[in-house]
Amino acid sequence: MQVFERGWLSSNNVLFTGPGDTTLIDSGYKTHVPQTLALVGHALGERPLARIINTHLHSDHCGGNAALKARYGCRIGIPVAEAASVAAWDEDALSFKATGQQCEPFGADFTVAPGDELELGGQLWQALGAPGHHPHSLIFFCPSEGIVISADALWRNGFGVIFPELDGESGFLEARATLDLIDSLDARLVIPGHGAMFTDVQPALKRAFTRMDFLEADPLRNAENAVKVILKFLLLERQRIRLAQVADMFASIPVLDKVRGRALQRFETSAQMADWAVQSLVRAGAAKRDGEDLVNSDL
Repeated sequence: MQVFERGWLSSNNVLFTGPGDTTLIDSGYKTHVPQTLALVGHALGERPLARIINTHLHSDHCGGNAALKARYGCRIGIPVAEAASVAAWDEDALSFKATGQQCEPFGADFTVAPGDELELGGQLWQALGAPGHHPHSLIFFCPSEGIVISADALWRNGFGVIFPELDGESGFLEARATLDLIDSLDARLVIPGHGAMFTDVQPALKRAFTRMDFLEADPLRNAENAVKVILKFLLLERQRIRLAQVADMFASIPVLDKVRGRALQRFETSAQMADWAVQSLVRAGAAKRDGEDLVNSDL
């Protein structure tokens, strides 16, 4: 098992080799495809890549699928609940259009359901349902090694935005149940969707539960966080955005318009919400102003 820790625009990738099929868990974002191909190619050498399996279908986890399929002819496996959306390539259902993000179209060759067992790197892994951040997300657990591939359900310091709540659907309860599930596994190592692997699993879970308490106490916090995260993602992708264009970008991204209409009604226009988001990122050190531009800043 090899873990490629990526920058925050792309998810981490986990490559399994061994007596069975070579398998890559998650494939990063579209604009990082050259780096993904280089990492996988260097690790594999002359060996083929047999499978990609996605934990979930947010664009930063599946954006390299099409390019890897083109190079290796590998089979692509997705969470079973996403099969119809991928078959129809429904960008609304898949959230790419809603968030203003990119993903090269790909097809699915097989599906993975909660409860399935997979052989990865010569070990048996369990696929477990992990709704919350994404309603159809999976995590993978290897009981013999005590390792969890947690996707965006658990990071060392928190977890991903609880997107279902932005649509007025339940997400907090599911995210908390997923954290309870991870806690019950008694894992010794967590490989998160973003950031470094970690062995201090219980302190990470404690921080995650504390953050859940914080978000549940005032759901506006999740909405505000989502707005800032989406702007930061756009900055990571582009590195520099004209300040005058941020409001237009916000107006063109459906999920931001939905958030403003449902949760952040204090902003009468997309321009007001965009200005608030810019100020928030600059104040946090996640971006800086450079003349007429907003520029990404690494924390």
